[in-house]
Amino acid sequence: MENKKDIFFGNVMGHPSQLFVLFFTEMWERFSYYGMRALLVIFLTGALTGDNPGWGWERSAALSLLGTYALLVYLTPIAGGWLADNKIGYRNAVGIGALLMTLGHASMAVETPLFLYIGIALLILGNGFFKPNMTSIISKLYENHPEKKDGAYTIFYMGVNAGAFLGIMLCGYLGEKISWSWGFGLAGIFMLLGMLQFWFAQPLFGDIGAKPEAKSVKDIVVPEGDKLNPFTSLDKILIALFALLSIIWILNDPLYNIGGYELIPGGAHGTMANTLILAALVMFFVVLVSRLTRYTPLVRDRLIAVAIFAFFTVFFWASFEQAAGTMPIFAADYTQRDLTGTSAGIFKGVDLLVTVIPLVIITYVLIRLFSQTFSKISLSNIILAFSFVIVWGIVGFKIYNEFSSTGTEVPATWFAILNSLFIIMFAPFFSRWWESKYNPSAAFKYGFGLILLGIGFAFLVFGSMGIAQGAKTASVSMMWLVWAYLFHTLGELCLSPVGLSYLSKLVPGRMIAFMFGIWYLAIAIGNKLAHTVGGMIDQITESYSLATFFGIFTLVPIAAGVLVMLLNPLLKRLMHGVH
Repeated sequence: MENKKDIFFGNVMGHPSQLFVLFFTEMWERFSYYGMRALLVIFLTGALTGDNPGWGWERSAALSLLGTYALLVYLTPIAGGWLADNKIGYRNAVGIGALLMTLGHASMAVETPLFLYIGIALLILGNGFFKPNMTSIISKLYENHPEKKDGAYTIFYMGVNAGAFLGIMLCGYLGEKISWSWGFGLAGIFMLLGMLQFWFAQPLFGDIGAKPEAKSVKDIVVPEGDKLNPFTSLDKILIALFALLSIIWILNDPLYNIGGYELIPGGAHGTMANTLILAALVMFFVVLVSRLTRYTPLVRDRLIAVAIFAFFTVFFWASFEQAAGTMPIFAADYTQRDLTGTSAGIFKGVDLLVTVIPLVIITYVLIRLFSQTFSKISLSNIILAFSFVIVWGIVGFKIYNEFSSTGTEVPATWFAILNSLFIIMFAPFFSRWWESKYNPSAAFKYGFGLILLGIGFAFLVFGSMGIAQGAKTASVSMMWLVWAYLFHTLGELCLSPVGLSYLSKLVPGRMIAFMFGIWYLAIAIGNKLAHTVGGMIDQITESYSLATFFGIFTLVPIAAGVLVMLLNPLLKRLMHGVH
């Protein structure tokens, strides 16, 4: 075993200081990602006139762009992970990804269509390098200390949510209250600072995450009774055709909805486009089935179980990701956000607490990191400290502005912070539940997650019942959104972390990358489906009602949740004793 001292430098809350360098790097990346995402649809669909005008896009066009972005964000990590594993190393991949995303955010701050598209393309590419490789570095860091790995990932996950929380709050506040460019620009500033902080902390990592040595097939260890299953020529041809047809279909959607261009005759959802994507999915299904049948029965059954969970994952994300599209629209256009008197005072007090308390806790972690690492990575620490000076400065500006006015307008982006806030509040309870004797089966966790998600949308159905058919604006209570975000978060805690956990337990180590690719594909399809259906909000609202629109996202997840629970006996057999 390697010397612990050689791997772990310093001790912060019982973990190596390297973990907290990764914690803050991921926090700034999530800050920039969620800060930008919170603004995008509201900015694109905002009125062309006023103190802070938007671009006045149709909702369908804005959601088409968001859906394509979200889909590709989950596909590029497949390539980025492979490159890091085999060619450039995890740390180089993270650095490249952070640089590309910094340039992407800077481009979006220019606020012209050309730079918007350039920015989104850079963010997609950068995310592909960054997203899969941060967790890979943690895995390598704790390779000889598996007993501490669960705690390490828990701390890291808190960094993810802290970044999302701060990014949505601060980028959203500046974007809506001051200028959209300020909001998009702030996301880029913190991505740049996060990149520099990580890069100048390299002396702490030694060989961890460095460029890998070349491997060959003979190096792969196959357990007795198992066998390798290389891709056949037909597999490769079908995968190539699937990729080509999918890319054409993916690009056709925003090109048609935004600019009226047709890569495929008949538009984004015409007969030709639907036939094309159906053919692509059939090809992928043929590859998946043919590969599964060539494995040994034990491996085959467990991979079928993973495929079933991936199928239901599509339904979850197709509904949950309304949080990036139609729920911000509901917050901006249909929710009463102008508060006066006592209600304004209560909101300001709550907002103050939920802003300052998490920031104080994170600042404490920062100070602990400084105490252990300043002598070794002083420049990285100085950059990180400067980042927090900016954050506290913006928070002070925000608090002063809010308390110096008699009333307040709640930013539409503010509601999105509730997801991160509720995760921080309830994650410990779910963790204890999973470790107790009442820990339910995987199928029931999935079922609970989907049903809770549907209940969250039921609150929006009730809140929308008084809105007239075809209405583009209304003023319903903001509590409907608060309840929706609460139940959506509870559903996420049941399903999202559990899916990855079961994937790692069911899939043989040598093929984990391929199955992670399947998993990311399921999430990508769910994201695209979310905003494809979300883009029909005006059409459904005009033909039926807004309550009917949200009713779709109530009934479908609940039905899927009941179905996966009914499949529990089958899934137990397929999992062969994995709990």
